Amino acid sequence: MLARKPYPSDLSDAQWELISHLIPPAKPGGRPRGVDMREVINALLYLERSGCQWDMLPHDLPPRSSVFEYFSTWLGRSRRLSKDYERTTSSSEAMIQLSCIHQMLKRLEPKDTESPFQYRLAS
Repeated sequence: MLARKPYPSDLSDAQWELISHLIPPAKPGGRPRGVDMREVINALLYLERSGCQWDMLPHDLPPRSSVFEYFSTWLGRSRRLSKDYERTTSSSEAMIQLSCIHQMLKRLEPKDTESPFQYRLAS
């Protein structure tokens, strides 16, 4: 459990149980992890919710260097996965066309809340 007073942005135990398996384990054979990964996530959520700068991260959260290192590592992993589509011109063009088709279909989809257009009858 936390040894500090929780912030409103902290994860609940139920939320932590949902995402804890998504955090990669520490690499074997290296230096052991010095920070609690739940606290790293809490620090990132604090930054997101408060909008503060990295320099202004509270002292009771992990050091900003550790939080930023994990943040940039996870961001890099996600960006690499998204850049797999950009390796060749044909796959890049296909992704653009697919996204355009998706946008057109969303715009053309009939809305259930709107009634169909009807002309008013002249009296």
